[in-house]
Amino acid sequence: MEYVFNGLSKKDVKKLKVGDIVYLNGKIYTARDEAHLKIIKMIKNNEKLPFDLNEAIIYHAGPIMKKINDSWKCISIGPTTSARMNNLEGEFIRLTNISAIIGKGGMKKELLRDFKKFGTVYLAAPGGCAALLANSVKKVNNVYFLEELGMPEAVWELEVNNFGPLIVAMDTYENSLYEVVNENVYRNLQKILPGYKNL
Repeated sequence: MEYVFNGLSKKDVKKLKVGDIVYLNGKIYTARDEAHLKIIKMIKNNEKLPFDLNEAIIYHAGPIMKKINDSWKCISIGPTTSARMNNLEGEFIRLTNISAIIGKGGMKKELLRDFKKFGTVYLAAPGGCAALLANSVKKVNNVYFLEELGMPEAVWELEVNNFGPLIVAMDTYENSLYEVVNENVYRNLQKILPGYKNL
């Protein structure tokens, strides 16, 4: 199935299954490991975040931005390898109640339990399409923690249009595209090399 969403609510997320294609309109936030640590620390210290992540979409990305007068223009925004956030994402999901994560390469399968419990989906962005994805960023609404974290690690609040294609790679029903691919590879290896499992 192919979907176009304006934002992504928990109700929307429940419609999605592994293999579906998604295009997004509306607001997304970039957040890599340093931003995850900063946000988790602030919430635990009862500090108010300068943005609302409830049912929000976060993008594991370190964009290249250009300052033009008083505005920012997105030049490139390819996905970061999401495994960098593996040990932070479960807590981040529980504390923020985000609806979706966009990234590259998937995340550890143990997070599927959190995806199911909290209604969060993982969307895989195509690698090598950083400039193309940047064309879907219609406006940089704001940037947070820029001086403290630097451009790639800052939280960028973006307005996007037709952002995608994104593939549902891990859904709220504990399905993972990466696990399916791994199983198929293993089965095919056993056919080609019958003794593979003993190697």
